[in-house]
Amino acid sequence: MTRFGIVTPPQNVDYADLVRVWREADGVEEISDAWLFDHLMPIGGDPDGPIFEGWTLLSAMAAQTARLRLGLLVTSNRIRPPAILAKIATTVDVVSGGRLIFGIGAGSRPSVPMARREYDAHGLPYLDATGAVTGLEESLTVIRKLWTESEPFDFHGDHVDVTGAFGNPKPIQRPGPPIMIGGRSKAVLRLVAQHADMWNIPGGDIDDVTERSAVLDGYCAEIGRDPASISRSIHLGVSYDDPGATRVAVAQAVAAGFDHVTLGLSAPYPDGVARWVADEIVR
Repeated sequence: MTRFGIVTPPQNVDYADLVRVWREADGVEEISDAWLFDHLMPIGGDPDGPIFEGWTLLSAMAAQTARLRLGLLVTSNRIRPPAILAKIATTVDVVSGGRLIFGIGAGSRPSVPMARREYDAHGLPYLDATGAVTGLEESLTVIRKLWTESEPFDFHGDHVDVTGAFGNPKPIQRPGPPIMIGGRSKAVLRLVAQHADMWNIPGGDIDDVTERSAVLDGYCAEIGRDPASISRSIHLGVSYDDPGATRVAVAQAVAAGFDHVTLGLSAPYPDGVARWVADEIVR
């Protein structure tokens, strides 16, 4: 069975509009989950327009809803130290009553100037691709330990160094929230095979995402993991003017083996947009 989520990028939009859409989606059973993204400056529309920080906004949305699974599509591992991120995620899982899906990735590519500028603007380090993937692997190890270990621990890696680390409270979901890793590079797909419950990739070229999915199958085989144990998730943009095109893209993704579709909604949001998505796209 294919599951559907909505994505509402919190850029160039009012908080009240986001609350309106999420509350409506919470009452639409065809929509199983809702997502924000993790950017500190707009990557679309007015580059100097308003944008909300993802995790604090997600906690607010958790308190405004009761049913939806929720998360960030996806957290940039470049922005927050992993021990802090583990604590933030635990807090959101508790606030939501155990509804968090922990989405994370290596961070924006250097080839995306609109994303790169936010790191320079906030004084954040920007590792090269190899360092970003290694840092993500170390972060995932530390985050999972903080969610599960009953005693303080030390971890000394190339990018993550903690002494006496300990997480209390633990997430409601045990051994922790499901982990979704987003990305398409082979290095990231290896981490998906090792660490993830879900994998998300931006759609667009169905042949490309199908090829990436096959690469993930190969990495799972190398470590003896059943590829079917990883939910395949694809992100597709929604056209309000041409829902038929979105339905075609969804059908192609489902035929390619993707069992979860995140539907990107652009602002301004039409009245009743969540119900419209269910009627026009999910059906």
